[in-house]
Amino acid sequence: MTEGRLQQATLDLLSGSDIQFRRETRLDIALVKNLDIALVFLPAADIPTFVGEGSVDLGITGRDQVAEHEATSPSTDHSGVEEVLDLGFGKCSLKVQVPEKGAITNAKELIGKNVVTSFTGLTKQYFARLEREIQEEQGGLSNGYTNINDPSSTDEAEQTKIKFVGGSVEAACALGVAHGIVDLVESGETMKAAGLKDIDTVITSTAILIKNKNSKKQEMIDLIASRIRGVITAQKYVLCQYNIARSSLELAKTITPGKRAPTVTALDAQDWVAVSSMVEKKHVANKMDELTKIGATDILVLDIANSRTG
Repeated sequence: MTEGRLQQATLDLLSGSDIQFRRETRLDIALVKNLDIALVFLPAADIPTFVGEGSVDLGITGRDQVAEHEATSPSTDHSGVEEVLDLGFGKCSLKVQVPEKGAITNAKELIGKNVVTSFTGLTKQYFARLEREIQEEQGGLSNGYTNINDPSSTDEAEQTKIKFVGGSVEAACALGVAHGIVDLVESGETMKAAGLKDIDTVITSTAILIKNKNSKKQEMIDLIASRIRGVITAQKYVLCQYNIARSSLELAKTITPGKRAPTVTALDAQDWVAVSSMVEKKHVANKMDELTKIGATDILVLDIANSRTG
C-alpha cells in the first residue's frame, strides 16, 4: 500500500472493499482481519520494486512510478508488474518546467543543459528521444549523439546533464542548480509559486492497481480487484428510479440506458412501468431534466454503497 499523497484515497478504497485491518503506530505491516492477506505500507516509488521483484502480489501506486521503475529496471521473464485496474484518483502529470521569465520555451533548448528531477529514468529516456530527433533533423550523426539504428545504443540522454534530487525539485532553478526541471504537477499551484511554467509533458499519471506478473495468488488477486472495481463503480454511479408511461419507455431507455440495460417493472397503473437504471453522477441532473420533459414522474436518485457489475 502506498504512503504519501495517494494514501487517504487508498485507505477509503480499502474500507469500501471491506478489507478490515488495524495499523499499529509506526508499523509498516498490518494483518487483514477478514481475509488471508497482509498489508505493507511503503513509499509509492518502492512499490513497483517490491511487487515486481519481491513476494508482494498486489500494489497501489502511481502509473508514473511504474513507468520510472520500468525505465530503470526493465521487466524480465522472472520479474515485472502488470496493471490490473485504473483507480481514477491521484491524477497528475510529469512535466518539463523552466523559469517563467526565462528565455527557454521549448524542451529541446534544454539539451546540453542541467535538468534536475526525482524521475531520472523517465527523464533520461525523454531527453534521449529529443536528442535523436535533433540528430534526425540534422540529417545524420553528430558528435555525442546516439545512433538510433545501432542496437547497442542506450535510451539515456548523452548531451543533457540529468541530476537527481529527492525533494524540493521546484527550487532547483531558483537556487542555480538547474536550467529546467522535470517534476509532477497536480493543480499547478506549486509550479506557479516557484516561478515556473511547463513546456512539455513526459507522462500523465493516475493511481493504479498492479500485480506481480508471476504471482501464484491469482484467485485472491481477482477477488480483491473485483471488490475494488465495485467500489469505484459505486463512487461513479447513482441509481435513478422513475415511473413512465409504457408509450414513452423506448425514449426513456435512450436517456437512461444503464450499464447493460435498465430494469423495467410493470405497475398496477395501466400502461405504466417503473424503471431503475445506473446513471453517472456527473450527468444525473441533466438526465432528470430530460426524463421530466418526456413525462416521467416520481424520479428518485439513490446512492450506491457498493456494486458488482459486468
